[in-house]
Amino acid sequence: MSDHSHDSHTGPIKTPAQLLWTSFFSFVVPVFIIIGLVFFVTRGDKPSAGSVDPELATAIRIQKIGSVELRDANRPLESGAAVFKAQCAACHETGLAGAPKFGDAAAWAARIATGYEALLTSALKGKGAMGAQGGGAFSDIEIGRAVVHMTNAAGAKFEEPQPPVAEGEAGAEAPAAAQ
Repeated sequence: MSDHSHDSHTGPIKTPAQLLWTSFFSFVVPVFIIIGLVFFVTRGDKPSAGSVDPELATAIRIQKIGSVELRDANRPLESGAAVFKAQCAACHETGLAGAPKFGDAAAWAARIATGYEALLTSALKGKGAMGAQGGGAFSDIEIGRAVVHMTNAAGAKFEEPQPPVAEGEAGAEAPAAAQ
């Protein structure tokens, strides 16, 4: 047999010193890296993402996703003027962000020409810089009343929307009308 066949079975480690350093870097260094990572994760003064105050950052991370609000369905509906004052006046009294001013017939003329339904849809779904008002503090009928209040002040002749009549109430009036 030749020496050549013996060389093909040897590895890259030729001396005991090489074996010692290979063992050190293969086992000891990863253990120290793991210990360092565990120390970093478990220490108390980590920087919180996007905030200097850790309590605020924690509160933001665990906040509720949604909420349920119970309201009285039988409460009296607000007038158009009251809804306008509470919801619409901030922008429509000053003309903020291009909103047509209350009572400005020239600014409202083109909008009034589109009709009440188009104006109500814009109010409920939002348009331009105006956000959607539907689903807020007021019902769709109350928002419609505010639309009528604003447009009638600018010269429109829209009728104020009324709540739908319940079936029991409509049926009770029919026999009385027939007599």
